[in-house]
Amino acid sequence: MRRIRCAIYTRKSSESGLEQDFNSLDAQREACEAYIASQTHEGWILCPDRYEDGGISGGHLDRPALRRLMQEVEARRIDQIVVYKIDRLTRSLADFAKLVETLDAAEASFVSVTQSFNTGTSMGRLTLNVLLSFAQFEREVTAERIRDKIAASKQKGLWMGGLVPLGYQAEGRSLKIDETEAATVRMLYKLYQQHGCLRETRLQAAALGLRSRVRERADGRAVGGLPFSRGHLYHILRNPVYVGRIRHKGRIYDGLHPAIIAPVVWEDVQRKLQDQAGKARGGARKTAPSPLIGKLFDETGDRLTPSHSTRKGRRSRYYVSHRLITGRSKDHPDGWRLPAEPLERVLVDLIDAHLSSPRTAALLLRDQSAARLASASEKFAQSMPGAGRLAWIERVDLRPGALIIELRRESIAALAGCACEDLQSDGLQISSPFQMRRRGVEVKLHLGEETKAVDLTLVRNVVTAKSWLKRIIAGQSVAEIAGAENTSRRRVQDVIDLALLAPSVLEAIATGAQPAGLTTDYLIKTGVPPVWANQIQKFADL
Repeated sequence: MRRIRCAIYTRKSSESGLEQDFNSLDAQREACEAYIASQTHEGWILCPDRYEDGGISGGHLDRPALRRLMQEVEARRIDQIVVYKIDRLTRSLADFAKLVETLDAAEASFVSVTQSFNTGTSMGRLTLNVLLSFAQFEREVTAERIRDKIAASKQKGLWMGGLVPLGYQAEGRSLKIDETEAATVRMLYKLYQQHGCLRETRLQAAALGLRSRVRERADGRAVGGLPFSRGHLYHILRNPVYVGRIRHKGRIYDGLHPAIIAPVVWEDVQRKLQDQAGKARGGARKTAPSPLIGKLFDETGDRLTPSHSTRKGRRSRYYVSHRLITGRSKDHPDGWRLPAEPLERVLVDLIDAHLSSPRTAALLLRDQSAARLASASEKFAQSMPGAGRLAWIERVDLRPGALIIELRRESIAALAGCACEDLQSDGLQISSPFQMRRRGVEVKLHLGEETKAVDLTLVRNVVTAKSWLKRIIAGQSVAEIAGAENTSRRRVQDVIDLALLAPSVLEAIATGAQPAGLTTDYLIKTGVPPVWANQIQKFADL
């Protein structure tokens, strides 16, 4: 009789309860040992080594005990992995495909004690995929609940943990001022107010002997206590926690903790930082200005900052949501990155059309005499069109599918030859549908309502995803599909999620009625929620 060497793998997501004499890992192992004992007549024998991952999520494969176990499998010292439930091994369908591929190569297999089915049949493999899909869904829902709890708590001004900022000490769900460190923070703000330059502020802070906080790591090593770098200074000067606020996902809420910096000082520093951000290095601002600096805001209230890239000697300007500059782009899929020149042309065209309309003078100078309205209309018509009109803009608010321009009252009053108080607010605001179409790296901006256009790339990828899913259900591995299609396994794993799109979303894609932002790249970067209702809600916000 062939001996089947069995190894038991146990896992628990949290560390809660692991200190008990008999914990969840022990309970899982006891059930697996009993199952192996019941299969002794089949030649099953238990390997004495323990493979336990306590306090580690099943959403990834970076687990010490699992890595050690898979090394034993690849060395052909293990024939069977025994788990209490499949989600103890993994909660990700893509990760499970990787594990099965390794097991198949080593002629090994696995068994779940509480879930009995035969993976040798197509129905058994389908059942397995369904179970794993629900396990992954459960993990994602749990993560969403945690994120929602953190967001709700921060809206109430609570401190939700993390690296405590310089100048504060953690006190439950709030912060208390550390007066010694707070003096350092106040001095940094004062130095920047005096010099208006991060480089000079850094030099002056070093000369005064100002140092960062000394922190002790888990291994006992001390870090910090160094002069402030330019990046650290910028982070401190931009952190709203010092004015008694909490930032979360690009939004800022009033905090429950006391402020170290007065609001008037904070606002002054932010204005100076924003002015400095618009100045390109090496005097480039003179040759490539950004006339909309400080005037563009997205739907979250985040300011768009001028940026640029250089390729083959050609410099391209952009306006980028500030959260994309200070954070990782994958954490902010809703961030804006707009080409500067097309956007500026769109705004100039809108202002030209607004001023040339005979209704504009009537909106601005309501209840005025006919002669005065005619005079204002003539002055608007005779005003020279061009980029100079961008100086008349007070603020531009970008929304998905629309933009709103607010004109400067002083500029329009001077143009019309009247006092500022004579102008009505209705005529100072311009609203227009606004579409952004992306084709590869090229971005085109369009005014007016969106015309339906079928995204053939997205359609082809959806068809491909459905084909690949059928092949996986039939028993093919991700590696086999990737080899047959001459592509990477990562690409197969990314694209196959498109097969889970809801019927209503698929219908919209087929007719070109999907939102402008619903592209293959967006779906791959942000993921496809497994619940159809969640998909429809998520995509409706694009």
